[in-house]
Order: sequence, then structure tokens, then C-alpha cells
Amino acid sequence: MGSKPGGGLGVGPHGGIGRCPTLWDTVSHYAMTQRISRSIRSHIGVIGVTVRPGGMWHKHCIMNVGEQCLILKASDALKACLIMAGKKEHFSATNTLFWEDCDNAGVFLVVGGTACMSVKRLPRLDRLFGSGSLLGLPSSFTGRPYTLTATATTETDVMHVSREDFLLLMLERPNLCREATEMLGREMTFIQAALAERLRQAASARTPSGGVVVV
Repeated sequence: MGSKPGGGLGVGPHGGIGRCPTLWDTVSHYAMTQRISRSIRSHIGVIGVTVRPGGMWHKHCIMNVGEQCLILKASDALKACLIMAGKKEHFSATNTLFWEDCDNAGVFLVVGGTACMSVKRLPRLDRLFGSGSLLGLPSSFTGRPYTLTATATTETDVMHVSREDFLLLMLERPNLCREATEMLGREMTFIQAALAERLRQAASARTPSGGVVVV
């Protein structure tokens, strides 16, 4: 990967990096200030969440079951660098790449097969990602635990890149950093909306007596 630039990694809040152009602006914009409804309108054409036809989610129609997501597709240049930096791993169908709420272990570039990204207790928001998809971006940028679970749905090959090597690549290649932060923004849009859906379901599950049914 080469040596670190002078001064080393600029560490931001929660262990993230601070020297990659637009990185913290992107995280802040999507994670703290952007209104969820506006986010969905901006990206509804590319978010391939898998639900049954006719389903409504935050007053927007969403795509049908079986659509493979394109929002995390890496360019040839980014894929080539990740392949050089990573270690090839194989996952059989139903094996898990990473779990929601588990500590970060880096990013996973799917090079063969298909993986499902799922939200705890919201199976209708499962999404399928095929070859060329880069999984685990939000956690790898921020250093926080994973917010979703990734599970192989077929025999799946990935290139596993540690967080340290991924962040170093982002520092050394600003063009690839810009691409990755754009992907990060799209994924943060989905995550925000999924968390809002979870809260909405929890609120709708309140019993007449004022109790709450755990969902």
C-alpha cells in the first residue's frame, strides 16, 4: 500500500479519518442534518430495497423483490486497488460476512456470488449485492460497529480489506476517496431511512394501555 503520508492519519471523532477531502462533511451531512424524507426523494431511483410490489415506505413506492442494488458498485480503479490491498476469503451460502452491532473488521468487496444486507427485525428491507459491490463502508469510515448484517446467499468470494489499509488507500488516492464517500452518502441515506422505519414500527406497536410491544 506504500508508506503513510507525512503526519500520518488525521483521526476524527470515533476513530475516523480527518484528512480525506469531503469525508467528514459527507458523514455529518447524511448522519446528522439531512432530513430523511428529502434523502429518500434524492436517491429513490437507485435504492433497491427488496419488498413486495405496492409496498409503501415513508410515503414512497420502493422497488420490487429481487432487484440487485447498484448503489455500492465500485469502479474498476477502486476494485483494482482493493484487490491489491485485500485478502481473498470464501463464504458458503448462509455464512455471515459481518454482523450488525459487531466491531468493525474492514470492508468487503464482493468478487463472486451474492450477499444480502439486512436490517435487524426488518426483513422486508433486505437488499442483494452482487459482484463489484463494496460492503461495510459506514463502519469502516467512522470506526463504529456495523449498522447492518451481511450474509452470503450463494457461494461467495470477497476481498477483505482491513480498516487500516482501507483508510490509508483513501488518504493516498483522493479520487477514490471521493468515489467512496459518494457511495457512503447513498448508503447512509438507506440506513437513516431504515432506522426511521424501525422507530415507526415500534411506535405503531404501542398497545392501548400505553405499553410497547418489542419489535
